[in-house]
Amino acid sequence: MTIDKRITTAEKALEKRFKELDTIAYFNTNKVLNAFIKNRVDNTHFSGTTGYGYANIGRDTLNQVFADAFEAKDAFVSTSMPSATTALYHALMAILRPGDLMLAISGKPYDTLDEVIKGECGGGSFKDYNIKYEQIDLIGSEFDEKKILDSIKKLKPKFIHIQRSRGYSARKSLLISQIENIISKIRTVDKGVIIMVDNCYGEFTEAKEPTAVGADLIVGSLIKNAGGTLAPTGAHFTGTKKIIELISKRVNSVGLGGEVGSNEAGYRLFFQGFFIAPRVVKDAMKAAYLFAEVLRGLGKNAKPTIDTQLSDIVCSVEFGNKEEMIKFCQAIQKSSPIDSYVTPIEWEMPGYSDQVIMAGGSFVSGATIELSVDGPIRPPYIAYLQGAITYEHAVVTLNNYINHNI
Repeated sequence: MTIDKRITTAEKALEKRFKELDTIAYFNTNKVLNAFIKNRVDNTHFSGTTGYGYANIGRDTLNQVFADAFEAKDAFVSTSMPSATTALYHALMAILRPGDLMLAISGKPYDTLDEVIKGECGGGSFKDYNIKYEQIDLIGSEFDEKKILDSIKKLKPKFIHIQRSRGYSARKSLLISQIENIISKIRTVDKGVIIMVDNCYGEFTEAKEPTAVGADLIVGSLIKNAGGTLAPTGAHFTGTKKIIELISKRVNSVGLGGEVGSNEAGYRLFFQGFFIAPRVVKDAMKAAYLFAEVLRGLGKNAKPTIDTQLSDIVCSVEFGNKEEMIKFCQAIQKSSPIDSYVTPIEWEMPGYSDQVIMAGGSFVSGATIELSVDGPIRPPYIAYLQGAITYEHAVVTLNNYINHNI
């Protein structure tokens, strides 16, 4: 096949940015490798277990590998969490108690948490437990430092929520330097407040994770970055020992915690996926920059720009109308390795207040570390593209789209 000149021209313009991503991938690969070596990972850790899973060395070692790679004290890797929303819900409910306040300082959390935070009584929402919620919006893509610090002094929240990725918004992803700065300032007014970062789409996009700069907890789905396209499901909770213990008790029951948990299929895919994740994330980030650069040349408002440092794997494309947005998503589906013959349409997806269209024929169902695109059907009609098992697949897909080859 012939690669369109608009793609090769964009790649030339992105050379410096791509080299920076290569450097980050080398650093993170070394970090993950050292965690494997330190914990003496071998084939016995891949074996499946059943029932209670007592003395499950595969599970326990996987936890420690995550903790060490993310420079944290402890981790709890669940091989059964179906979504990031499920994991975030467990984290919130493990820590928050009746009368506690959660303060979201990066604006509104991702749409699927709406029912958790604002849902009516009877379904297990904050209202059922008298958990309070306050929100401070970003100023552009920056923390509103004065308002945050003043609110902490006045409201005395137990829990601070930060969302690293942009979610369904137009803002930039939050850089580790921004997160580190606001955490250090929060600690000057409240040393004990618990700070959680929703790290979905963020793992391995930079050389450090939020746990390395003071966050008490990060949560991420394994069908996103940290699973490296191989993990079939699951999520990780990584942070301080006290908080990880609370979460393990929430998931498995008080009195059991992290001492139980089995996976009959074994743990090889989780170890292997985590090991290759830095490389997979690098290719996904390159895909995000490339799509954005080429689509801007076609007159679309697409981000990130060349001079924007990413801290997630997302490319946003604004279409301005429903029809063009849907056509784009359908075109991506046609270049998917799985379900390429399927035509995605908008539908009432559980957890969302608007209709949503999702495209992406992935080997792992719903995996957004594989090349996919989705978005709510609402003005200004922005599609959010993310992932790529390989950069080459992203290039071929983009080539097909701009030349209508499929």
